[in-house]
Formats: sequence, structure tokens, C-alpha cells
Amino acid sequence: MAAKYVWINNQMMEAENAKIGVTDLALHRGYGIFDFLKMVDGRPIFIEDHFNRFFNSAEAMYLEVAYSRDELRQAVMQLTEANGVSTAGVKLLLTGGYSDDGYKMGAPNLIILQYPLNLQEENKLDKGLRLAAYNHVRQLPHIKTIDYLQAVRLHPFMRETNTDDVLYHENGVVSECPRANFYMVTDNEIVTASRNILKGITRSKVQNFNIDGYNIVERDFTLDELATAKEAFITSTTQYAFPVTNIDDMPVGDGKTGPVTRKIREMLFDLTYNR
Repeated sequence: MAAKYVWINNQMMEAENAKIGVTDLALHRGYGIFDFLKMVDGRPIFIEDHFNRFFNSAEAMYLEVAYSRDELRQAVMQLTEANGVSTAGVKLLLTGGYSDDGYKMGAPNLIILQYPLNLQEENKLDKGLRLAAYNHVRQLPHIKTIDYLQAVRLHPFMRETNTDDVLYHENGVVSECPRANFYMVTDNEIVTASRNILKGITRSKVQNFNIDGYNIVERDFTLDELATAKEAFITSTTQYAFPVTNIDDMPVGDGKTGPVTRKIREMLFDLTYNR
């Protein structure tokens, strides 16, 4: 559930009264971009990294951001104070704008939403994720667009397969999950895909870690390779590094959270809470 107040085009308002017009291209064509960061104890985590990606996504989609980074930061902090929620997710949403013909871009609408989070409760390692492999490549995967059509469409598929999420691949070459980057752990490598993915902010932190006995690499890898992996995990803003213990009804490694996953989680926690 979103918090009480939202921010739209430099105006704070109660969420129940907030609205944009029906001619916006986000509604007609699914045209827009967003980014999602977390606040921990009132501190925005990796906010400059998220701003970098937000502005890069906007530029790639030919959408003008009418506010500076300082103005956006101030809006995020004002919204946090108004909502009184110190640990929360913050979504920056930039739409295609109002369109006279439902096709051409207009002046973008900028919306900031906030969602209370209980990160400790949501990140308990009672069990790992169950994934189902699915042959699909997102349109413009390197841009954080609002197009999650396939991911939402596959909710019935996930219920049928008793899985928590899907793992996208292209003819067997693994890419990503709809809302997370994916890693495979072998005897001496921690591997993530190099193409057909959105390069996550948490992923960028992991890529700079030093883990004794392992090289952290970007390269193509296949579902067949994954069948012999020692561990697997996803990375995302809210889930840090979270174990994947089953794919297509087959256990990954011994089907339990592995030591590499635990180590990377600890290092991400340290970046978040101790700096």
C-alpha cells in the first residue's frame, strides 16, 4: 500500500486525491520510465546511482526531466517527512505526457510514490525462491521502462507452476528475472548475464566486491550450465542478494542457501546500514 501523500509535478497531495489525465501516453501506450530506491531510517540508499539510471532512461526514451537532481532529492525528503515513514520504497515515475492523438509524446508527468517497507521481515531466509524458466527478452531491456506486460501476464503461469517468479532466457541463454538480476555460482565464478538485461544498482555493487576464491564475471551462460551450479541468487533494491533454491522444479545445488549468497548478503547489508 502506498503512503498517504504523493508528489506530482512539484505538488504534494493526498494519494486518494492524486490523479493524472486519461490522455497520458503511460495509459494509452505504456510509454514511460521509472526508478525505485529505498529509504532506510530516513536515508536514501544509493540515490545518486538511481538518479543516474533515471536520467539515462529518460534520455534514452526522449523524455525531458523538468527537475534537477537537487530538486528531486528535496522532493523525496519532503515526501518522506510528510508520510512519516523512515524505511520505505520510493518510486520515481516519468510518463509520456498528455497526447492529443494518443500517439505523440507530450510534456512528461513526474510522479513520486512512497511505499512503507519492512526489510527485515521481507528478507528472512526461511526458504529460497522457486523460479520457472521462460523464453522471453524484454523490449529495450537496458532501459527501466514501465513495460512489465509479460511479467504481469505470467502470474497465472507462476501459480500453475508453484513458483515465486520467472527466469527469462533466450533459447536457453539466461538473462534476468522481471524485477531482479540473476547470478549463478560455480566452483570458482560468480556469474551474471552480460546482455538482454537491465543493469541493476545492487548488481553494480556486487560487481565490485572481492570474494575469496571467486571471480565475479559477466558472460553468457545457459540453463544447461545452471543445472550444475553450486548456488544461485537474485539481486534487487529490496531483496539485496536473495537465494534461488529451485528452478523448473529442480534444486539448485543442495537446494539450500549457500555460503557465497550469505556472504554477498552480508556485504550488501554492510553497505546499506553501516555507511
